[in-house]
Amino acid sequence: MNSFHPLSNVHPDAQIGKNVIIEPFVTVEKDVIIGDNTWIGAGAVIRNGARIGKNCKIDSCASIAGLPQDLKFKGEYTTVEIGDNTTIREYVTINRGTAAKNKTVVGSNCLIMSYVHIAHDCKIGDNVILAGYTGLAGEVVIDDWVITGGSTVVHQFVHIGCHAFISGGSLVRKDVPPYVKAAREPLCYVGLNSLGLRRRGFSNETINIIQDVYRCLYQKGMNISQAIEYIEANLPAIPERDEIVAFVRESKRGIMKGYDSATGEE
Repeated sequence: MNSFHPLSNVHPDAQIGKNVIIEPFVTVEKDVIIGDNTWIGAGAVIRNGARIGKNCKIDSCASIAGLPQDLKFKGEYTTVEIGDNTTIREYVTINRGTAAKNKTVVGSNCLIMSYVHIAHDCKIGDNVILAGYTGLAGEVVIDDWVITGGSTVVHQFVHIGCHAFISGGSLVRKDVPPYVKAAREPLCYVGLNSLGLRRRGFSNETINIIQDVYRCLYQKGMNISQAIEYIEANLPAIPERDEIVAFVRESKRGIMKGYDSATGEE
C-alpha cells in the first residue's frame, strides 16, 4: 500500500509501484515511473522522463530528470533511467539526456552521495559509488564498481573503466583504465585497486596478471602500441587482460599517464 503525504504533489497519471512512500513537499510530474518499495524524501523533485527502479531511496531535495544544461538541447523527448536498489542522497541532481544519447542512466545498487551532479547523457554502471560533490560533465561513462572520492570532477566524454578508484579532489581529463587507482595532479596511474579487487573475489593469480599488464603499459618504457603488442604476445589471455587492451584501443580521449615516483614526472 502506497503512502503519499498530503503535502506532496503527485500527478495522477504518474506510474507508481507498490509500497512507495512519498514524503511532504515532494513533486512527481506526469511522465514518471517509480518502482515498488521506493522511498522519496521530503522536497525531492521527480520530473517528466524519470524512470526509477525498485527499492530505491531518493533523499531530501534531490532533483531527478531536470532539463539538460546543454545549449544544444532543443526540447527533444529524453529520459533518466535509474536501476534497482540505488540510493540517491540529499541535493543530488541528475539531468535528462539530449539527442546525443537520448537518456541518462544510473545503474543498480549504486550509492550517489550528497551534492553529486550527473549531467546529460551520462552512463553509470552497477555498484558504483560517487562520493559527495562529485561532478560529471555530459556524456561521461563510468563502468561497474567504480568509486570516486569526494569533489572529483570529470571532464565531458571521459570513460572510467570498471573497478577503478579515483582519489578525492581529482580532475579527470583523460580516460581511466579498468582496475586501477588514480591520483595526483595531473591525474595518473598510481597502482592497482588491489584491495577492491580482493574484496570482490579476484584471485591473486588474476590480480598478478593485471599488474603485469599495467607494468607493460606504464613502467617498461614502451609506447602504447608497443605495450599492447607485447601484452597480447606474452601475457596470459584472460578476460581482464583483454578488457584492458580493448579499453585502451577504443579510448577516444587517450588514457591517463603513468607516474615516475623517482623523478616526480609523468
